Amino acid sequence: MALPDLSAEEQRILGVLLEKQVTVPATYPMTLAAVRTGCNQTSSRDPVVDYDEPEVEATLRRLKDRQLVRIVWADSGRRTLKYHQLLSEVLELNDAERALVTLLLLRGAQAPGELKTRTDRLHPFAERGEVEVVLADLAARPEPLVRELPRQRGQHDSRWVHLLGDVPEGEAVAEAAPAVDRDAVLADGAAARDERVRSSYDAVAMEYADRLTGELDDLPFERWLLDLVAAHAAAGPVIEVGCGPGHVTAYLAEAGVDATGLDLSPAMVAEARRRYPDGDYQVGDLRRLMRPTSAPGWSAVLAWYSLIHLGASELPEALASLARPLASGGWLVVALHAGSEIRHVDEWFDSEVDLDFVLHEPADVVALVESAGLGDVEWYHRGPVRERGETTERLYVVGRKAP
Repeated sequence: MALPDLSAEEQRILGVLLEKQVTVPATYPMTLAAVRTGCNQTSSRDPVVDYDEPEVEATLRRLKDRQLVRIVWADSGRRTLKYHQLLSEVLELNDAERALVTLLLLRGAQAPGELKTRTDRLHPFAERGEVEVVLADLAARPEPLVRELPRQRGQHDSRWVHLLGDVPEGEAVAEAAPAVDRDAVLADGAAARDERVRSSYDAVAMEYADRLTGELDDLPFERWLLDLVAAHAAAGPVIEVGCGPGHVTAYLAEAGVDATGLDLSPAMVAEARRRYPDGDYQVGDLRRLMRPTSAPGWSAVLAWYSLIHLGASELPEALASLARPLASGGWLVVALHAGSEIRHVDEWFDSEVDLDFVLHEPADVVALVESAGLGDVEWYHRGPVRERGETTERLYVVGRKAP
């Protein structure tokens, strides 16, 4: 079977029909106006386009003539023409293959981790490796449907493109900022990543604590935010997940808060207990956070730079795990490095480590906090404090659980 050679307009329209058939089946097949809206939407599209109605209609007619689209009548209400894609039948795609082809048509070249993160509504992949297997199968067809692009400098992972027509990958793409596969940190699995994080923080615990336990003295914004948390919590319990050497938890405790610290690194918890012997510090995993024994839920949960080693696909469940044990009206406070990169560190505080710091886009984090069921979401985005040697922008997001 010869693959259809699709123009950019045909790729976009077929991608929209494939997507909406799965995500909004109640309104599928699609009217001309709906197809145009789907083509021109500014989210989940690359590039963003502005097709007019005659252009979309003419392209749909061409696709009909090529037997890639079928025109049907609405089965109720006004007799309106609607459009149904046939590409998945022509290419004999299963659900997993169809999801990946849809995204490649709509968003161009992408890495396996990006595809896994973006396919949730189309087809759930349990792990990034499953995406790679399906891509390999599509590439191994007698008439290959996808191909892997050579990895460019600065990219953590190779990207893939479909072979259903020209996909821009020339000079303009080469000069653009490389795509960030924030799931590249999971290349050898979450358990291996967790062990690297634990052992790295264990290695630097004492020096880290010596240098950073007094950092709040130089951070007026952070003190202001923590004071808000203390005032909100009143007599309710608060937990800081990823508490490190315990100075943020101790700051809250000094403000009269019933504060607990939790950290994955036993050495960090030992440092916290040594420096703040009156505090409550425990070893634990934030992804399995339980409710407090003294109250129905936490008045506030602080993820203070504790999500910075997670891949993009892990953030939704991690945030949901932190939101679930909140009391009604409780706050989730998230602090992160903002940006579009992964920074690898193999030496830190004069110790050998193996750490990847994942920087996330502010809009993505805000959307994920809202998706975790939290409302009244506020966010604060500040630049680096150069005097402290900071090199990244910082993001603080606060969300409230409904009463």
